[in-house]
Amino acid sequence: MTTARMFTVAVFLLILPGVALAQQAEDNGGKSMYNDYCAGCHGLDAKGKGPIAPLLTIPTTDLTQLSKKNDGVFPALRVAKVIDGREEVRAHGTPEMPLWGREFTRQEAGTMGTEKAAVSGRTQALVAYLNSVQEK
Repeated sequence: MTTARMFTVAVFLLILPGVALAQQAEDNGGKSMYNDYCAGCHGLDAKGKGPIAPLLTIPTTDLTQLSKKNDGVFPALRVAKVIDGREEVRAHGTPEMPLWGREFTRQEAGTMGTEKAAVSGRTQALVAYLNSVQEK
């Protein structure tokens, strides 16, 4: 096999898990992850009133209003950065706490070198789900 062909196959194998997970957002993959990781604070309806919210000192964000607060444009890149920990949100704690990007990486460890793509896919599935719940 030529070097170019091996490179193409390697790139495909790295991207495939992320693509598959992002596509799951359309068939409730993103919603399932949201329910597992986010609904405790943000609520099943993403309006910021989850069962843990009253116990927090910092009010949780109504995630259905992200587009409205951004001139009608869903801030997908910022949302991804908040989910994976590249952009700190005071309510999500300090870098010492288990940010979702780190947690997803831990869960995907040992997946034959594709953990970055899998983590990206999980994050993108959550971003796609949150985009789908935006109020117009």
